[in-house]
Amino acid sequence: MSTSDYYQLDDLLTPEEQGLRMKVRECMEKEIAPIMAKYWEKAEFPFHVVPKLGALGIAGGTIKGYGCPGVSITANAICAAEIARVDASCSTFILVHSSLGMLTISIGGSEAQKQKYLPSLSQLKTIACWGLTEPDYGSDASSLKTTATKVDGGWILEGQKRWIGNSTFADVLVIFARNTTTNQINTFLVMKDAPGLQATKIENKIGLRIVQNGDIVLKRVFVPDEDRLPGINSFQDTNKVHYPWETDGPILGFLVAYSLTALCKQVLAASRLMVAWQPIGISMGVYDMCHRYLKERKQFGAPLAAFQLTQQKLVCMLGNIQAMILVGWRLCKLYDSGKMTPGRVSLGKAWITSKARETTSLGRELLGGNGILTDFLVAKAFCDLEPIYTYEGTYDINTLVAGREITGIASFKPAPSAQRSRL
Repeated sequence: MSTSDYYQLDDLLTPEEQGLRMKVRECMEKEIAPIMAKYWEKAEFPFHVVPKLGALGIAGGTIKGYGCPGVSITANAICAAEIARVDASCSTFILVHSSLGMLTISIGGSEAQKQKYLPSLSQLKTIACWGLTEPDYGSDASSLKTTATKVDGGWILEGQKRWIGNSTFADVLVIFARNTTTNQINTFLVMKDAPGLQATKIENKIGLRIVQNGDIVLKRVFVPDEDRLPGINSFQDTNKVHYPWETDGPILGFLVAYSLTALCKQVLAASRLMVAWQPIGISMGVYDMCHRYLKERKQFGAPLAAFQLTQQKLVCMLGNIQAMILVGWRLCKLYDSGKMTPGRVSLGKAWITSKARETTSLGRELLGGNGILTDFLVAKAFCDLEPIYTYEGTYDINTLVAGREITGIASFKPAPSAQRSRL
């Protein structure tokens, strides 16, 4: 049992979910924990661990069939947390691949597309990325400029994408583009060796440094008809219903203001819910490290854990984590029952990341000088949380999504300024 599970919230899980949690935890602590600080410092991706992650059998999450595990949404969330507990970058890699890339293909793809792509993706023999955000459009992703023009046998894609996780090495790139004939958003599967496709790594990040975010340039990239997802066709009238999901950041958000279909709602809900569990895992890892460190390190003739101020900080961290887990667990149950609305999951993601920020900040304080060294996990976790605070909806955007739902009033766009006479 983790020291951070003070209220024994593990009891809320089924035996199968508990078993999967321990399987992921053992792999992460044995195979991943010893090497991640080195790769984080170098901002390089440890490709040799991909087969080990693939052997866990968690890619594809809730998708049933096609070699995917078909686990519960709770089990999927627990896996995200357990991976993030050791390394948030590794968790983000899986979430982009699975909860965005694979899930979009699963829900929006044809049977032939699912048969062709999902089995290999589920084993991590091939990797997916998910391209929505553009250099000029983050929260306002419905204004994307990348175009898709119909030609004989396929489509020509032109445009740019930014902050696309996994893009520098992904085998399958899920790309969103505006159909020049219908002005609607369509989705295309672009292969990594497609002529005219270029992905360049974004350098100098302070968090999630292992995640390979890229700038994508599409110059007359041809995509055959069979690689357009037939289930994604509509562009929602943003003057009627608006979902301005923030997409800046390493994961790049998800399906935004252009569809009311069940497809978009499912991808949107699952993706944001999974991301809400990442800060839970990060906070658990930080607390476990601090708890162990404070009992082992001595100052003034006593363990640091014996001092009142350190105990107060530990208790505050632990209380945050218990509440965060309960909110995350409840969101999973609301998802299962079809009651998880955009406002509910947005409030959950905003509040959880806010409390995780407080928790990791306290952990960084507790370790003193060692709190700025990646050797002790806390400094790396402290930095990794910052992009998570931003992606899949910034704190501010998420509060506005929840605010719209509880008041019935959308406040995303500035109020028009009235022309008033000086007289």
